[in-house]
Amino acid sequence: MKRETLIKLREEAPLIHCITNPISMMQCANAILGIGAKPIMAEHPMEVKEITDTAGALLLNFGNISDTRMEAMRISLRTALEKDIPVVIDAVGVSCSQLRRDFLLELLKIRENILGENADSRMLLIKGNYSEIFSIADEKYHGKGVDADASLDKEIVINSAVKISEKYEVMVLASGAIDIVTDKNRTFQVKNGHKKLGMITGTGCMLGAICAGFLSVSRDLETVADACTFLGICGENAAEKTKGSGSFLVGLLDEISLFN
Repeated sequence: MKRETLIKLREEAPLIHCITNPISMMQCANAILGIGAKPIMAEHPMEVKEITDTAGALLLNFGNISDTRMEAMRISLRTALEKDIPVVIDAVGVSCSQLRRDFLLELLKIRENILGENADSRMLLIKGNYSEIFSIADEKYHGKGVDADASLDKEIVINSAVKISEKYEVMVLASGAIDIVTDKNRTFQVKNGHKKLGMITGTGCMLGAICAGFLSVSRDLETVADACTFLGICGENAAEKTKGSGSFLVGLLDEISLFN
């Protein structure tokens, strides 16, 4: 991974605006602080335009969705598009919720209406687990809950990610035992990580937050792959030094903040 990304993050300390779920808010905020950026979790529709306007990147996380968060996300997305601010959409639960899937398509339509043919794939990342990415490409698929379907073949998910990237002119991250990152022209497979990352809640959301942080200073596909590598290595190191899930979470936050 590029050493320069972390150096620049820690020198510039950009503001990362996260409209996310309360289940993983603390983990996301600490992950952003750990990489050297500054988190803000504003979600009131009357203030998010002002907040996004000064941010280095915007994260929209669909976990625990609500009417208020949905309206805030619409406003923040429009602001980010107008201000040329990179956006990460973490499509949590789109495989099991038609509401969330329809909302994702609505946000993509907003982007199309604002940018049209000027859409730059480097400015929007759609993130999800294998089931979520597959369900965006195949509307007939329906998952159970927010966990990934272990039976999904990696090659099917790669094809789905490429299809989404081509259709919407975006970067795509399908997170799993092997993270898949594509922009339709290139595809990376990131094999770093540890099974303990799946034993605590919020690590997927943390990855979305780290991606937003990294993209705030370096806008390209390799930066997304670097974010996956970064969290994977931190997970490996934390797993070596801890026993249970509680100490692993603390150890993971330690590794994120101490990574050199």
